[in-house]
Amino acid sequence: MRLVVEQLTAGYPGHPVVRGVDLTVPEGQVVAVVGPNGCGKSTLLRSLARLHQPDSGTVRIGDADIWALAPRKAAHRIALLPQSPQAPEAVTVAGLVRYGRHPHQGLFRQWSREDERAVREALDATGTTALASRRLDQLSGGQRQRCWLAMVLAQETPVVLLDEPTSALDLGHAVDVLELVREVAAAGRTVVMVLHDLASAARYADVIVAMRDGRIIGHGPSREVVDAALVRELYGIEADVLAAPGDGSPVVVPAARTATACAGAGAGARSVPAQAG
Repeated sequence: MRLVVEQLTAGYPGHPVVRGVDLTVPEGQVVAVVGPNGCGKSTLLRSLARLHQPDSGTVRIGDADIWALAPRKAAHRIALLPQSPQAPEAVTVAGLVRYGRHPHQGLFRQWSREDERAVREALDATGTTALASRRLDQLSGGQRQRCWLAMVLAQETPVVLLDEPTSALDLGHAVDVLELVREVAAAGRTVVMVLHDLASAARYADVIVAMRDGRIIGHGPSREVVDAALVRELYGIEADVLAAPGDGSPVVVPAARTATACAGAGAGARSVPAQAG
């Protein structure tokens, strides 16, 4: 299903964090949201996932306004993996993944073969079947992250939100997770993820959404959006942006922090469309 965000504004009393965001994500695409700390990336994801009430604007998945749905119905359409998820003590991998089926349970619908199938397929998709009986707290960081992804996949929503899914992972495990994200999208789901690594975002996402001060200042395919001017505007540094061997995706090589950044001055908006058609 297509995700459509229109004029979304969200924040805290006296402190707007997300300001008038418009965004359209077609079915089966991976969108990476990038930008400096505090620019509103996580608040945007939490507003999409019904965890943070926006001040104004709409979020639609297919033909449904996500904030007009009952919580359980909304959880059938959108799932979020936050930055630092917490699991009950001593939970097994299989037990964790079963939590993904909670929105599908009810007074007259208890655990079913359909739930068992969803859990089994999520474990298979993330390569965690062999870990099913292991305790989550006994696994490595990369293994745990794949298990959390399995839980989100077991929820079987058409839209998946991932907040920094590669944080604290080494390069090998980060690549594993991002390859899995591509497989999820190839299966027809829409994925929106927050990433700090601009090079990884450029390589693995179909579309880059660059945010600063709560607004989208750049939007589009990475080769059209990621350049030295964007890096300077987002992070206040000079950088060389090179084409990676093989696929030509942008690779950012930082040079030196600009005098503007050292002085703590802000930057204006780029004239790049902030909405995909």
